[in-house]
Amino acid sequence: MNSLDSRYSWFRLAITLTIAIVGNVGIWIVVVVLPFVQAEFGIARAGASLPFTMTMVGFAVGNLMIGRAVDRYGISVSLIGGTVSVASGFALAALSGSVPVLTAIHLLIGFGTAACFGPLIADISHWFVRYRGIAVAITASGNYLSGVIWPVAMSGTLAELGWRSVYWALAGICLLIVVPLALALRRRVPAEAKAAADRA
Repeated sequence: MNSLDSRYSWFRLAITLTIAIVGNVGIWIVVVVLPFVQAEFGIARAGASLPFTMTMVGFAVGNLMIGRAVDRYGISVSLIGGTVSVASGFALAALSGSVPVLTAIHLLIGFGTAACFGPLIADISHWFVRYRGIAVAITASGNYLSGVIWPVAMSGTLAELGWRSVYWALAGICLLIVVPLALALRRRVPAEAKAAADRA
């Protein structure tokens, strides 16, 4: 039980929140670039919104499937896999030449982004007993903080260089920040502490 609600638990929560803020950019930035996509391809708003729709479909499926991967391989491996999916998706989207291709690629972005929501929340819940509720709430808030931070942070690049440059930048940012932080989460809850928490 000494491993739970410990200084390490709070340190892990800080890392988890950072990952959530960076990793959830996949479901927020697409909303910001929609008008630019619409203008570039000369399509109606309904057509331009299809990438967002597929992002959310991928996000829903990803939460389920990546959650199963966390149970088997741990959160660290799952986060790295999800981040590679997101970064690959951003890079491919930046190269896309049509809305159908862009829409299909956003399924991959949404799928990978899911690693930074439900599975991440489930992981941090194992490290707390007394403060489990606040730990889960803080981790969940990372998704919404992401929605506040990234549209503002990328607005200058979007206005000056366009949405494709934003996607290239985010591909690199996700890899450079999330992957090293994911490696810091390799430690697992000791079996004794988990059993004691379950009994409690």
